[in-house]
Amino acid sequence: MEAIKKALAEVEEEDALKAVKQAMAAGVPALDILAACQAGVEEVGRRFEAKQYFISELMMTGEILRQVTELVGPQLKSNVAAAGKVVFGTVQGDIHNIGKDIVISMLRSASFEVTDLGIDVPPAKFVEALKETGATVLGLSGLLTLAYDSMKATVDAVAAAGLRGQVKIMVGGGTVNGDVCKKVGADDWGTDPVKAVRLAKQWAG
Repeated sequence: MEAIKKALAEVEEEDALKAVKQAMAAGVPALDILAACQAGVEEVGRRFEAKQYFISELMMTGEILRQVTELVGPQLKSNVAAAGKVVFGTVQGDIHNIGKDIVISMLRSASFEVTDLGIDVPPAKFVEALKETGATVLGLSGLLTLAYDSMKATVDAVAAAGLRGQVKIMVGGGTVNGDVCKKVGADDWGTDPVKAVRLAKQWAG
């Protein structure tokens, strides 16, 4: 387990996957493997916040987590209780997905059940997904300033559907800030996946 944690913390893809495969061969439960991965991811998050790591390291961490999830997936689905349900997508008019994908990988590594709606998602599709999944957290991503209107339209659509009181909404993207969050009517905002995971845990807890 220590080897998995260290490899994730150092963002060493080959070493991490090798350690995971060895743990699986030894009969280590998926939950324990993911706990070790999460410990490594938390260290990545600390280094990112300390400006020792950058977006490139977060992207690679997300890719490693994706591969680990594929490896332990069969066990994971039957043995791990979800920390909560999240609907996530890049809002209508914006097709950027790198930030969204990193956040989703981090959320899934923290045991959240995430419905990824993809890019250029209209407000009605977010509302439909919230109704279908019963998710209590909604993540709206957008890199372009034109995404702000779509974010507001989505928040308004959630309210119009009578779901606003049950759903917490986070917005994120490179240009998002506190003023944008207030303007679109979201609950909180962030520009990195570490904060997104922290907010989801806080809201789902």
